[in-house]
Amino acid sequence: MTTPLAGTEIAERIKANFPEAVIQGNKTEILLNRDSIADVARFLNRTPGLDFNYLVNLTGVDYFDYLEVVYHLQSLTHNHSVVIKTRCYDRDNPSVPSVIDIWRGADFQEREVYDLLGIRFDGHPNMKRIFLWEGFRGHPLRRDYL
Repeated sequence: MTTPLAGTEIAERIKANFPEAVIQGNKTEILLNRDSIADVARFLNRTPGLDFNYLVNLTGVDYFDYLEVVYHLQSLTHNHSVVIKTRCYDRDNPSVPSVIDIWRGADFQEREVYDLLGIRFDGHPNMKRIFLWEGFRGHPLRRDYL
């Protein structure tokens, strides 16, 4: 069974390298500054002892006031996991840096979040719809979708 690492402990390690990156860390997750997500993801992936080499899941959530992107990470080497999140407060043009260069498995997951919630992933090499056709109006998992 995978051991979840405490978000507070990992948040302290992140803060030591990226002082402005962590907004909040608690027992189960870490909320990160949107602009820092790719740098922190790279740090979590490449730091010995952490080695988060597997992106289990990447998804998005609409909370009315903001859109959130959630990353479930796992180290297959050490059999531990962590959850990191970031938020987009601009509902008209939400975007987050892509992590596809860190975890290739982010490809379709980022496209799915874009297709259904409208969150763009800056730096993604093929940011287009994956389920719905080009020209489809809106993003159907948004709470304000009509």
